[in-house]
Order: sequence, then C-alpha cells, then structure tokens
Amino acid sequence: MTDPAAPPSVEGPIWDRFIRVFHWSLVAAVTAGWLLGHFGPLQMTVHFWLGYLVGGLILARLVWGVIGSPNARFVNFVRGPAAVLSYATTLPRRSAAHKGGHNPLGGWSVVALLTLLAAQVGTGLIIDPDDYINVGPLAGLVGSDWNRWALRWHHTIGLWLALLVGFHVAAILFYRFWKREDLVTPMITGRPGKEG
Repeated sequence: MTDPAAPPSVEGPIWDRFIRVFHWSLVAAVTAGWLLGHFGPLQMTVHFWLGYLVGGLILARLVWGVIGSPNARFVNFVRGPAAVLSYATTLPRRSAAHKGGHNPLGGWSVVALLTLLAAQVGTGLIIDPDDYINVGPLAGLVGSDWNRWALRWHHTIGLWLALLVGFHVAAILFYRFWKREDLVTPMITGRPGKEG
C-alpha cells in the first residue's frame, strides 16, 4: 500500500526557474506593496502598480500550475485530507519526511496564499476610499456599498496575509532547525539544500 503523503517521483530540479522567479518576484512585490500601503505616500500609484504585478504573477502561476514542470503542477501537490493527516503525523520527527517539492501541508498553504492574494488584488480593483485619489480602476463599475465593502476587506485580507507570511517564515525555521531541512536554498538554486 502506498503512503498517501508520499510525493510523486520527480526527476530534475526541485523548483524550476519559473517557480523561483515567481516566488522572489511575489515576495518583493507583496512586501513593497504592503510597506507602501502602510507607510507610503498618500497617493498610492506605485502601490496600485504593484497590485497589478501581483495579479499578473498569480495568473501566470495558475497557468504554470497546469502546464508547468511536475513540481509546479497543482495536481502533484494539492492533496486530500488523508495525505495531509498522514504527513502531519511526521512533523514531530527530527528528520526529513518529504522530498521533491511541496509537502501536503505546504501545498495547501500555496492554495491559501494564492487565494488571499487574488482576493486582495480583487478588492483593490474596486476600492474607493472617498479621497478622490486612490480609487481602484474598476470602482466605478460597482456601487458605493461595494466600494466600502472592498475597503474593509482589503485591510482585513492584508492582516490575514501578514499572518500567513509569518506562518510561512516560521515553517521555514521549523524545517531548518527541527527537521534539518534547508528549504531556502532550493528556492534560490532549484537544487536540494544541505540537511543536518
């Protein structure tokens, strides 16, 4: 009987060039957008352009998740509840329990992150804070109730994203220091990192 948490066998690099460029571009765009949203100038033009970039990156990732390399394809890492629970039982072990891409928990964190980012971009497109400056490009297509709804959710989703990013960083540290797995090097070089 096969282990439902076991990854499909994949030859070649852990992460292809597209995934690595996508990941670090998303990190830069989301970080800069968040900083500008909280501490930037009152006119949010650059924040908006970063939002468009994030939206484009998400669309590209969705396409690559269907036609890309094996480790990039959603079908190879978005697993069912049995795989997630089976993998979760390996977390206390101080050794690597998964090779070759996203583990079942990591797969669902990718889905959560892409979903939240898509919602953040979507709310940004129809936002209208009544300042006549920072109006989303599609704000005129919906009523003021939707504009206010988008404004509230844009801030709330931003908090959820910050929590998810914090969880992501904590998971990287957990894997590095508890499971002795280097998850950062593969996202830079594409090849496995050092263990131990």
